Amino acid sequence: MSPARRAAVLGSPIAHSLSPVLHRAAYAELGLTGWTYDRFDVDEAALPGFLDGLGPEWAGLSLTMPLKRAVIPLLDEISETASSVDAVNTVVLHEDGRRTGDNTDIPGMVAALAEHGIEKVDSAAVLGAGATASSALAALARICTGEIAVYVRSEARAAEMRQWAERLEVGIRVADWADAEQALRAPLVVATTPAGTTDALAAAIPERPAALFDVLYDPWPTTLAARWSAYGGAVVSGLDLLVHQAVLQVEQMTGRAPAPVNVMRRAGEHALAERRDTP
Repeated sequence: MSPARRAAVLGSPIAHSLSPVLHRAAYAELGLTGWTYDRFDVDEAALPGFLDGLGPEWAGLSLTMPLKRAVIPLLDEISETASSVDAVNTVVLHEDGRRTGDNTDIPGMVAALAEHGIEKVDSAAVLGAGATASSALAALARICTGEIAVYVRSEARAAEMRQWAERLEVGIRVADWADAEQALRAPLVVATTPAGTTDALAAAIPERPAALFDVLYDPWPTTLAARWSAYGGAVVSGLDLLVHQAVLQVEQMTGRAPAPVNVMRRAGEHALAERRDTP
């Protein structure tokens, strides 16, 4: 039996998180029988006390909202990737007591796209301007050789995205959400908006769409993703992203690589199917 080690996902709310399903599936496949992975509802105010209460058996933490920025002052070091978007979703707890932070969302996006054969594009479009959109910009900075069009609802959001683009050193063109139908002609469309936001765009999908990366996974498929797929376009889902960012977390926390991506995906698909079947 492997040594008893602990990991968990923190956030608020957290009951919906699929992270325990993915990480536990990886531990089982890797033979890490002494490892456990739980979820804890922790908000920004409770985070410092939670971290201070962790014992030496703890190996790492996954973080979701609202903790991705709140954790940064509590860490000893963060990676360049995390620093680029001021967001940490992965904390590795070292034997010497150090806490280091990383962001696996960005390379997770790149890996999810690559798995679907999308490794370079000459332009792209981003729908939305929230926290996920900044990670999308950072991911696109690695694979997009040309302009990125960003469709937003307000001037305040437009200003935020311009700031991120300058910081990430990527060229963007900010456009009004009223013109979002134009985004669907791009070689790669990244939808980062909440459920239902892009439903009205589905009727405007071109006859031969290219690639859509919709970061949602529950409910799935979104109206946009379903219509996109029906028209023959490539679709990358939020589950693809969730799995690939979790793969990197497992590798960092356990020191075991490669993590079993297909096993983790099947576990996630099964859990989502059970949710859909539950009244």
